[in-house]
Amino acid sequence: MYLLNTDVLIDIQRGYGSALAWFASLVELPSIPGFVVMELIQDAQNKQQVRKVLQLVAPLPIVWTTETDCARALSDFTAYHLSHKVGLIDALIAACAVGRNATLCTLNVKHYRVIPGLNIEQPYSR
Repeated sequence: MYLLNTDVLIDIQRGYGSALAWFASLVELPSIPGFVVMELIQDAQNKQQVRKVLQLVAPLPIVWTTETDCARALSDFTAYHLSHKVGLIDALIAACAVGRNATLCTLNVKHYRVIPGLNIEQPYSR
């Protein structure tokens, strides 16, 4: 199971060829952590952009963290925020992937590498 990080969805939304080609090659529809959808909406400047985000993610399953995932996110955030600059939402996204034994598809592999038990894949190059 693949979970998409925000950076991948932004590239798809912007129509980057390598992102679109990779997405088209998938045999199984990836899922999106709900926090990724929220990040995309947070970056919207107007209602039209919010609608575009919702249209982009509409066909994809949205998954949320469990209570166990949230405890893991708190532990990882506490351990790695100061030393590796792991952000709050990134800790939640990573915990969501770990909790589902999913692979997090992101262009920011270096940023997530510190999270124990997280499977990461950089799906394409820019």
